[in-house]
Amino acid sequence: MAKILIIDDDESVRKMLRFRLKDSHEILDTASPKDGLIQALQHKPDVILVDLMMPGHTGFEVCQTLASLCFTELIPIFVISGAPKTLYKDFCDRLGARGYFEKPIDFDLLEKRVQAVLSRAHETHRAERRIRLRLGIKLQGTDATGKNFEILTSTENISRRGFACGLNVSLSQNAVVQVFLWEPTAHRFAGQAVLVWREGLEIAAPRCGFRFLEEPREWIF
Repeated sequence: MAKILIIDDDESVRKMLRFRLKDSHEILDTASPKDGLIQALQHKPDVILVDLMMPGHTGFEVCQTLASLCFTELIPIFVISGAPKTLYKDFCDRLGARGYFEKPIDFDLLEKRVQAVLSRAHETHRAERRIRLRLGIKLQGTDATGKNFEILTSTENISRRGFACGLNVSLSQNAVVQVFLWEPTAHRFAGQAVLVWREGLEIAAPRCGFRFLEEPREWIF
């Protein structure tokens, strides 16, 4: 079963989350942000649920720390908070959170989002070996409205035939983009890639997965 770590100083919230998720997931939970970081390093959970307002360390610090460590940087994090989305959601998105849930929690939506990222991670792992490497890329194409775009972005999730990145452009299903390796002095054409999945559509730059249509000309493999 997939492993979920809950970091929240509210015992009632931890109990409710454990009750809702325990049948299909292995649950770890703690009231301590410091202990949560230790458990994340020791157990490498598949998903982390973290509260924002906790004594000692805030959820912001937990997100930032996990995102900065190579052993935990790719673990999906969902923020759970009593604070309204309008206050902190955008900042949490920039820290790498995959979703923001206000208390009282919409458990049905939370379970759906957790299952979505777990399914995506399983499919990605099964399809190809991925490596963690920051790579600057330029994407060109046509957005969902038919307007041409050119955007510089980066990816830290790379395989021999694909990559994933945040993208603040609305794309149609199965959209095809031109991919270039972005360097200070030149942009080397890598190939054409098709959009195969998207997640976190409610955030400013949802994560998008692309697969090259043919063996890429210029790539790291």
